[in-house]
Amino acid sequence: MQDTIIEALRRNAADEAVTLARDWVAAEPQQAQAHRWLALALQQQGQLEAAQAALAQALSLAPDDAALHLQHAGLLLAQRQIGEAGQALERSTALNPNEFSAYVMQAHLALGRDDVDDAERLLRLAERVDPDSPELGALQGMVALRRGDADRALAVLSATAAQLPNDPRVLYALGFAYLGKEMVAFAEQAFRRVLELSPDNHSLRGLLVQLALRQGHLDRAAEVMREVLATPQGNTAGMRRLAAELELASGQPQQALDYLHPLLAELPGERAVLQMMLVAWQRLGRDEEARTTLEAVLQEHTQLHDLWLARLAIAQVGSEEAVEVVERWLAAMPEHVPALEARMSLHDMNQQHDDAEALARRIVALEPGRLSGEQRIVEALLVREPAAAVAHIQALLEQAPEPARISLRTWLGATQDRADDPAGAVDTWLRVHSELAPTRLPLPQQAKAPAEWPALGEVAEDTRMRPIFLWGTPGSGVERVATVMGAGSRVLRGDRFGPTPPTDAFQNFLTLQRLATDVLTPEQLVQQWREQLPSRGIEDGNIIDWLLWWDNALLWALRPQLPEGRIVVAVRDPRDMLVEWLALGSPAPLALASSMDAAQWLARSMEQVIDLHEKDLYPHLILRTDEVANDPAAMAALLEQAFGLRFPLVRSLGPRTIEAGHWRKYAKVLSAEFLYLTPVAVRLGYPEV
Repeated sequence: MQDTIIEALRRNAADEAVTLARDWVAAEPQQAQAHRWLALALQQQGQLEAAQAALAQALSLAPDDAALHLQHAGLLLAQRQIGEAGQALERSTALNPNEFSAYVMQAHLALGRDDVDDAERLLRLAERVDPDSPELGALQGMVALRRGDADRALAVLSATAAQLPNDPRVLYALGFAYLGKEMVAFAEQAFRRVLELSPDNHSLRGLLVQLALRQGHLDRAAEVMREVLATPQGNTAGMRRLAAELELASGQPQQALDYLHPLLAELPGERAVLQMMLVAWQRLGRDEEARTTLEAVLQEHTQLHDLWLARLAIAQVGSEEAVEVVERWLAAMPEHVPALEARMSLHDMNQQHDDAEALARRIVALEPGRLSGEQRIVEALLVREPAAAVAHIQALLEQAPEPARISLRTWLGATQDRADDPAGAVDTWLRVHSELAPTRLPLPQQAKAPAEWPALGEVAEDTRMRPIFLWGTPGSGVERVATVMGAGSRVLRGDRFGPTPPTDAFQNFLTLQRLATDVLTPEQLVQQWREQLPSRGIEDGNIIDWLLWWDNALLWALRPQLPEGRIVVAVRDPRDMLVEWLALGSPAPLALASSMDAAQWLARSMEQVIDLHEKDLYPHLILRTDEVANDPAAMAALLEQAFGLRFPLVRSLGPRTIEAGHWRKYAKVLSAEFLYLTPVAVRLGYPEV
């Protein structure tokens, strides 16, 4: 339905889009997205008040949906203009190319339907007419936000807010720019200012509750929630859902259930409601109450997927009760693939492998290419006839659309590995890396060690700043270390791997060259890093900074300027690291041109780690992940031993990595590469063969 509405809006068929959206709302009145697209269609039709009402309904159902609030900001900005929308706006600009307001409103409509290219085109036209209008600043900022350029959005909107300090629409957009930079406290401040200026904006209070929760301010969240629920406009299903979330976060499961029971009757298939109820029941130890409640709702609603999943969650995994629930689910929805998948899993848990395979084949008959079914078929073939398992995936590859082929080839390589075809696996993995190379970064340059290092600076006795830099080469398991460290510490930052990384020297692959040519001084390198810490949510300098890359040449700056720091390096047998890199890639988006290039780069990297350790160039800790990379408990124990602190047990460390010593399977296929890696492996303490 959404695609049909978008297509109508692009044709400026606003009436058709409104009709389609109203049909969607009638069919799914509790679906926030239906109301969202009705609002956009009404906006394009020129019915701004009706659009505002529809969007308010969407926000009442999903008050914590940032995308809805961003659309609301655009609608508020658009309402500043008097005039028409859709085709009327096009006529306006055709008759008068200098009609500034028409361009601006059209741009907001384009943003609403996620057509950022068209919004940018219209913005350029508006800029020609009135380049100094503050209205443009708000629009430029929102375009930058949609482009994922949070830095530009924040700069533009901050400047616009300085010109229009009391314009709630500009402050609204500014709040989302702060959110784009994870500056939650600043975002909350901007949104609170919006509420001061527009106290009737009840939907925004729901977002403020979420922001307070994200900062751990339960008391402030509870205060805002009480204000919202005290008003008729604010006492909505979405806000009651947020109230239940707040009670759970405050350790009050019974109070949460008081909100959730009426919501279950109103929204019996709502996933968020069901998930919170399961948590509350589990904390209270009321499994029987959970069974009774869910069974009563299932009698009236047998076709709700999430309701069946919630009921299944009460049963012990693999138990007779679980089997009975899934059998009833299948009786009610006999061709529902998730129900078939659940039954397939239960067959496997109960060692009924032939039955599981039969269901897998039924699943792919209903939905050709369904991954769960195809994977189970391949698992069965690997037991009986490994070559057939490889051929099965190759057949899937031939039929798959282009976007799906990289993931299928990765799976093919892993299957070839398990089918004792190391040459085929390496060929497949290298093809994947070759296809990804144009969208990846080149391998970072590596510098030679200087003849003499600058002296290590003195650490003042009263220094409380003890930053940690975390790094590991591809295949080292550093991302698994980061998973556990992040679960145990709020100061770990992995933003260097995200869409809005910091822009300091640690992020720039040209830093070594700039240091060598004095374009960047050691003092500037550390100062730039310090200056960006507050925008990353670090006020006291104590951060675990997960680095995209490392080179000992950085110590030219860190030794004198940041002696209180520490580098933590994840390592394993370099030969295993190479195979892991080929098979699963790496957290850093690095291009791998050939297995030999990768091996030589890894060897040089490990030589630097050895120098760091043997010459004690900087405070450091080397974490060997060989035996713990697939074991959350063992990883937590390793970190506890290293840091003297308890770390939580995480559920998963990610996709299963190769076991220690797996490189020996590739001793012939990668013999030339291992000639470079074996000497450094031995220096690190690993056996030669």
